[in-house]
Amino acid sequence: MLLTIDSGNTQTVIGLFNGTELADHWRIATVAERTADELALMIQQFLGFHGFSFDEQIDGVAISSGVPRVTVELRAMTERYFGFPALVVEPGVRTGMPILYDNPKEVGADRIANAVAAYDQYGGPSIVVDFGTANTIEAISEKGEYLGGAIFPGIEISMDALFGRAAALRRVELVAPKNVIGKSTVESIQSGAVFGYSGQVDTLVEMFQAELGECTVISTGGLAEPIIKHSRTIQHHEPWLTLQGLRIIFERNQ
Repeated sequence: MLLTIDSGNTQTVIGLFNGTELADHWRIATVAERTADELALMIQQFLGFHGFSFDEQIDGVAISSGVPRVTVELRAMTERYFGFPALVVEPGVRTGMPILYDNPKEVGADRIANAVAAYDQYGGPSIVVDFGTANTIEAISEKGEYLGGAIFPGIEISMDALFGRAAALRRVELVAPKNVIGKSTVESIQSGAVFGYSGQVDTLVEMFQAELGECTVISTGGLAEPIIKHSRTIQHHEPWLTLQGLRIIFERNQ
């Protein structure tokens, strides 16, 4: 079985594949100070809770990480506890997708994994919107080329900045209010956050479509749910898209 790990700045998502089937998945907070031993213990417990064997059933590990300290510890964990090196998505790894960035080394591993999985499932041209610590939008051509994208602050970063700089405002639950015109401070913040972000995403997607032409729009990411319900451009939601991309890239490097 294949263990896939996508480590972002805020959360780390772990997936277990039995062939092409995602058998199980877990989401934990990303803590850069965790050691290889601590990571191994957590993963062992997740596997054990669901009847999988840490020692006998894992024969591959694929990693995308945007946190260098976590990458180091995940490499060490894989070698120490599984006895083989992890496949880390980085320059030199075969993805099967040409990267048409000015400097391909600058493209984040999760962005590449998303693009690979989106093209595998939906073909091209296509657009991937990933809602995370930072929101990213990726463009994939009809030929399966990674064309580039956009990066902008995620909704949690923006909300943290708002509450940190505006003393009179307090944190609210990230859900859509009953009306766009908020009748209280809480509803007004919710309206600006949920409807404002969905509008921002839709505008960017439509600008992408003006360059790409008609294409498929896919969303993913841990912070997608409150926003995509109010988007007019997103057609499909794939919460485990990055993990699927890691599986595909792993298979292409065997």
